[in-house]
Amino acid sequence: MSVDGEVRRLKTEADEPGWEVDPDDDWGLAVIATVGRQLKLRREATGMRAAEFGEAVGYGEDMVYKIESGKRIPRPEYLDMADEVLRAGGLLAAMKEDVKKVRYPKKVRDLAQMEAKAVELLSYGNHNLHGLLQTKEYAWALLRTRRPVNPEDQLEQALAARMARKAIFDRAPAPELSFVLEETTLRRPVGGKMVWRSQLEHLLEVGQLPNVEIQVMPTDRWNHPGTGGRIQALKFEDGTTVGRMDDEFNGRPVHDPRQVRVLELRYGIIRAEALTARESLAFVEQLVGER
Repeated sequence: MSVDGEVRRLKTEADEPGWEVDPDDDWGLAVIATVGRQLKLRREATGMRAAEFGEAVGYGEDMVYKIESGKRIPRPEYLDMADEVLRAGGLLAAMKEDVKKVRYPKKVRDLAQMEAKAVELLSYGNHNLHGLLQTKEYAWALLRTRRPVNPEDQLEQALAARMARKAIFDRAPAPELSFVLEETTLRRPVGGKMVWRSQLEHLLEVGQLPNVEIQVMPTDRWNHPGTGGRIQALKFEDGTTVGRMDDEFNGRPVHDPRQVRVLELRYGIIRAEALTARESLAFVEQLVGER
């Protein structure tokens, strides 16, 4: 197809990695199959061939067939263009919300749903910064350290899912967020000097939010119950709590009050041993100044 005398290049799978459907996600498969079927019915009702429609929206014929058959997740822009080309009156564009949920792996989606309902979040980490605190560049560098290295499309999908969880900061009313970070996680130059410095500056910004408390655990304070690994908990409005600890309960999520009590006891001691929120921000400022 030509545009102003120039050949227009139609998008292929190589242009949009990371938009495959998770074969183990039954709900996701059903959603994408339904979306694809609606797109196909709309296209056929207008009498447009797949190739003709693809040219109109800027995609190759093969991509159109894969989206319509439920083998590829359509981008939001694709649905917007399809809605306009097929004159669907907003019906196709409205499916973006369902597609958005399927875009991320099921386990990440479940976590994001719980975080969206929590009124309080507690997190102690002794290895890496919590995902909610990570900048896009820091998270990308961290994901690329995994071995064996995941395909680029899977990395991009994981990155998008992690960044999407940051919507928790925009909630109203805002949940209370408490993070205790080991000093070593702040000193490790993940991504190189520039990425690392930008990450530290981001922590200073987030730490100023009234509903966020960031504390640093100095390396020389070893006598606390966080040496066994991460501790995380989400508290909900009905008074229930879901949490997990790396070295207890086989690392699985727990909600039994007796188990939650152990988790909260440990987290309380860890917070007491760490620097205060004000001291912690001063510590991070000092690190930024040193770099």
